[in-house]
Amino acid sequence: MRVVEIAAFAVRGLTANKMRSGLTTLGILIGVASVILLIAVGNGASSSVQQSIAGLGTNILTISPQRAQPGSTVKPLTTADAAALVGPDSPDVKYASPVVSVQATAGFGGTSYPISQFIGTDPRYFDTTNSGVAQGNLFSDNDVQQARKVVVIGATVATQLFPGVDPVGKSMLVNNIPFTVVGVLAAKGSSGLQDADDMAVAPLTTTQNALTGYGSLTQIVVQARSADALPNASAQVTTILNGRHKVTGTPDYRILSQDQLLTARTATTETFTVLLASVAAISLLVGGIGITNIMLVTVTERIREIGIRKAVGAPRSSILGQFLIEATLLSLFGGALGVAAGVIGSRFTIAGIQPVLVPSSVLLAFAVSALIGLFFGSYPASRAAKLRPIEALRHE
Repeated sequence: MRVVEIAAFAVRGLTANKMRSGLTTLGILIGVASVILLIAVGNGASSSVQQSIAGLGTNILTISPQRAQPGSTVKPLTTADAAALVGPDSPDVKYASPVVSVQATAGFGGTSYPISQFIGTDPRYFDTTNSGVAQGNLFSDNDVQQARKVVVIGATVATQLFPGVDPVGKSMLVNNIPFTVVGVLAAKGSSGLQDADDMAVAPLTTTQNALTGYGSLTQIVVQARSADALPNASAQVTTILNGRHKVTGTPDYRILSQDQLLTARTATTETFTVLLASVAAISLLVGGIGITNIMLVTVTERIREIGIRKAVGAPRSSILGQFLIEATLLSLFGGALGVAAGVIGSRFTIAGIQPVLVPSSVLLAFAVSALIGLFFGSYPASRAAKLRPIEALRHE
């Protein structure tokens, strides 16, 4: 029997029960689409993180307090520490900005909005973090010295609190304390699930007076004179802080460069992507089991037909080929629809992340769907081919 005739038998077998074939195809479709889409989401999150960190520059060091170890004390980071990092002992350090941060609720008119990051710092912070202003102006050193209640807000805060209104010059309440908006930062976009524009920046002294108190700094952001000078700047910062904090063992602070942050966040994102892809792959496996189940039911229903065909001379290979083709067609059709669904879905923003389609994941998911049809269809097909004609003809 020719291959075309065998394929025709297979197609007729599938179309004999359209609902059952459609539901089986749906299982493969969901699995393939999930693999493609979830890998695209993970890749998009990774790209977003890389762009966000790269946007800060490659010559940035972030100093944060370290948790106290048993039997040891931790000295807090202070504004004096930040000031000591810029001087003749650290020629490769350009700026060192003290930073305190707190969550705060802002209000304007009848609208309130929880700001995820309310930062107190000095004007050098904007240059260090490559934060430009889209409207208005940044605050000045004089504002810091006079502890003026002025604030520069991110694009998200401006949109949420001042829809359709120019926020510059307006007064907003931050934890019921009035602050005058002097500027709006240029939009940076989101970093994975974190919105980089959901922030507000005020003078350090004002923030400490009104919101955080004069405790430890949240961090010190250091800008080296160039990316090449970053290792030297890190060594100089370590020497100065070790001397000021009288460190003899484990430091009570930690220094992270942009490369370290990028490596850590990328590794986390990749792990997240693998986890998502694994979950999606399970749905593909479930779809394959569904094919086995449906093909076994099909073989059972058509035992008498198989017996008649074998009795009139159909070889075992044609029976085996027919059922293998049926299973493969189901998986290929479902795979093709899954690829289309995954590609279309990747064009939409998901949970604040713009998916980035990975061509290799499309090819891999489609190839796996074809192999699933062959693998999971082989047992029912073999069972059908092994039926003895006399037993098949006796089957009711």
